[in-house]
Amino acid sequence: MTLPSDKALVPFVSVDNMMRLVHHIGIETMLIEIAGYIEDDFKRWELFDKTPRVASHSDVGVIELMPTSDGEAYGFKYVNGHPKNTSEGLQTVTAFGLLADVYTGYPVLLTEMTLLTALRTAATSAMVAKHLAPKGSKTMAMIGNGAQSEFQTLAMKAIVGIKEVRLYDVDQAATDKCATNLSNMGVSVVKCTTPEEAMQGAQILTTCTADKKNATILTDNMVGEGVHINAIGGDCPGKTELAAGILDRADVFVEFPEQTRIEGEIQQMADDFPVTEMWEVITGAKVGRRDDKQITLFDGVGFAIEDFSALRYVRDRVKNTEFADMLDMLADPDDPRDLFGMLQRSKADA
Repeated sequence: MTLPSDKALVPFVSVDNMMRLVHHIGIETMLIEIAGYIEDDFKRWELFDKTPRVASHSDVGVIELMPTSDGEAYGFKYVNGHPKNTSEGLQTVTAFGLLADVYTGYPVLLTEMTLLTALRTAATSAMVAKHLAPKGSKTMAMIGNGAQSEFQTLAMKAIVGIKEVRLYDVDQAATDKCATNLSNMGVSVVKCTTPEEAMQGAQILTTCTADKKNATILTDNMVGEGVHINAIGGDCPGKTELAAGILDRADVFVEFPEQTRIEGEIQQMADDFPVTEMWEVITGAKVGRRDDKQITLFDGVGFAIEDFSALRYVRDRVKNTEFADMLDMLADPDDPRDLFGMLQRSKADA
């Protein structure tokens, strides 16, 4: 049997290897490091290709492609969002991604991104909160206790320094699950029976619910001054979590306006509703939090550059380690013009 050449092999990170990598590095360290990669890429935002994700919507969910390039590397993520899946024993979100070399077009990494998306989403939230949340924030309300909630909590602990998380979900079993998973993680956990109770004393309010509909998880009268809202549940047209009145009182920060106006909380607002792009805050071009009374709101829908950052991070971290398998993925004939000849010569091996 003829073995594939090195040019045919692409590093592949399976779910098992991704979990092993997280445990090897440590989840909080990994969240901090991914946030660093994302912040670095936000600082060079203008270098990237930017386009709203390519989405295929159905009555039960959405399937999306999220591509971008910085001119040297190209990355994309395939991701779905199907809220009904949990009732069938399936994940709401699954994903995989690829990173390629722009010069040759050859892939340099193929990886699972279900876990990696959870990590990069949490890392992005905490990176943003580091810039926008009130200084010294110690308590977060986590409203929506599904698959993302533990990652969000640990990222806010590691990067922002929260000490307490107050949990609420319409499904008590989800809250119990989250509380159990966060026990012995170095953060105080309080299970709450209403959103209002969860918000008591919280400087950061995170909403992350799954239903694909216009909902009002937070009403205008629930939100006082001097808080940071991390609204990350909105991820498709027709899905929101916040009352429009909250947006009128807040300074709203987004990743990529052309995408957020379609999918985020601001789809409720006029086309000229003012927003600030986070890369401008990170580079110092725009002001983030001005004072203790300001309401800041991150309308986070997820953007391809964040996935690109996570792919770069994994590529760097698995190089020359046991956390990637080499996948025979690319044809490599002896003569690049003789693909058919390679096929014919393979008859003997077959």
